[in-house]
Amino acid sequence: MLMLSKNFTAKHGIIVFMDTPITQSKAWYKLQQDLNEKAVFNQTENYQFLAIIKSTPVCNYLYLPYGPVYRDKKSFQEAFKELQEIANKYDASFIRTEPQDPNFTEYLPKNTKKSHDLNPKETWVLDLTGTDEELKQKLPSRLYRYYKSADKKGITTEVSHNPEDIQHLIKLQQALAKEKGINTFSENYLKTELSQPFATLYLVKYQNPETKNQEIIAAGLVFDDKTTRYNLQGAQSDKGRELHATGILTIQLIKDAKAKNLKIFDFWGIAPEGAPKNHPWSGFTNFKKTFAGYQKNYAGTYDIILKPAKYKLYQATRKLNQLRRRIK
Repeated sequence: MLMLSKNFTAKHGIIVFMDTPITQSKAWYKLQQDLNEKAVFNQTENYQFLAIIKSTPVCNYLYLPYGPVYRDKKSFQEAFKELQEIANKYDASFIRTEPQDPNFTEYLPKNTKKSHDLNPKETWVLDLTGTDEELKQKLPSRLYRYYKSADKKGITTEVSHNPEDIQHLIKLQQALAKEKGINTFSENYLKTELSQPFATLYLVKYQNPETKNQEIIAAGLVFDDKTTRYNLQGAQSDKGRELHATGILTIQLIKDAKAKNLKIFDFWGIAPEGAPKNHPWSGFTNFKKTFAGYQKNYAGTYDIILKPAKYKLYQATRKLNQLRRRIK
């Protein structure tokens, strides 16, 4: 008889993984197909994974965003065996994994190296279960007052599933990227994301009483699966910052997730424990922690090396490209 942990349930003879991140789901596999990415998805009674085949001028590799998902050490080894076969098929030099299981480091194959974390290793999550009043107690009182008075100040929030509306988020992100010196996703990538059934774009609008014009002062892109709302991307204008638009938007995102009977609101990433005050994520980490949630820690990103010579060349080329960008 197969014994299931609290993270798994049986359905039609297949194990359904309750804590599967959206980036390891069939829905994310469909997104990769729409982006014309090569990817392999597999689900068995013991493990599940989505492996994206990445190509560089030096070599190919498999990337499993927040994956694979598995029950225990034995099932991880089963998944790894299949991933090796896929890697051989696509002539991949390494497998880049980042399972959410913090015990993953106990299962690491010998030829494994810690990589820079691609998806956040630490995140902040809010439990949406319980009553509406209990949820209200978890929200920052100051931000909740701004949220309740938003209408009086001419601030409204709308939702959109129209890929063309992603321009509003892009415009706000580009201004932020210029200020912070960070990279943003391409227009095609974001449009394709918004075209997926799991995606919703929120727009915060402000009716200026002096000019009578309406402007978009904040935008946020969220993804929903059966249990969780992921707050992946957002930005606000200078006016939005003045009017606390991000706080108003975040509370709306949380309340709408609760109304959909979702269980968790994932703020998607915070700065590591002990990070200096000048850490680039310090500001929004402090903001997220004003909500009465809790921290979740994952394993981080690791490269399982299959072809050491090719991997060393890949790393050397990557460092050289980073140096060239700094010089420019």
